[in-house]
Amino acid sequence: MASIAGRKKEFYKMVQQWGWVNVGLFALDRLMGVMSRGNLRIYRYYLIAQPVAKTTLLPPGRGEKIEVRLINEQDEIARQFPRPAPAIQARFKQGAKCLVALKEQRFVGFLWLLLGSYQEDEVRARYIPLPAGRAAWDFDVYVAPDSRLGLTFPRLWDGANRVLREHDVLWSCSRISPFNAGSLAAHARLGTLSLGSAIFLCAGRWQITFASISPYFHLSSHPGSFPEFHLNTQGLGEIPPIL
Repeated sequence: MASIAGRKKEFYKMVQQWGWVNVGLFALDRLMGVMSRGNLRIYRYYLIAQPVAKTTLLPPGRGEKIEVRLINEQDEIARQFPRPAPAIQARFKQGAKCLVALKEQRFVGFLWLLLGSYQEDEVRARYIPLPAGRAAWDFDVYVAPDSRLGLTFPRLWDGANRVLREHDVLWSCSRISPFNAGSLAAHARLGTLSLGSAIFLCAGRWQITFASISPYFHLSSHPGSFPEFHLNTQGLGEIPPIL
């Protein structure tokens, strides 16, 4: 009985954090994945933008033990990344910039930036932040589990904002899974604004996309076919942030 009560409590907590639609999609994804041995998957993303901060998130003196620096593909630290080597190589090939966080020379996190469009590596899609030169793309913000209650996340973003300001970028766009409540909350504190959402149904080589923004619907059956999302940040300062 205690176990059943605990599961009910956990379920209602999920509904409270994610909403009924997302809980339903999560359950359907799990069921389809098991029945198809991983050949059927559902992905949903929130498409968001956040302003490039003009000042640091941390006050002077805070987080100084955490070093944040840009690296290239040949840097030895990349071997410690919790991501497949081909994925890392593909990111650098796209022109992505990687900011690494180190504490006492130990890898504790990274954050990736692209000053142009981003070719998604989880589903088939391309995101194009606009206006060109004023908007960028950030992705895969990772903090090691034992550092997630510390200052690594704001230190990474202080470093990212510095790089973006140097390139005169005003907004950084990204996509976040609605099932990642921690990431959503962390980004919300940075002043994120909603640009839309997209659902991807993947079945082998087939992919069906439903989105709240153009192109709204897309069907593809080969790697060269994918939807392109133009994420326009022009005038976003007039829109209230996500609470």
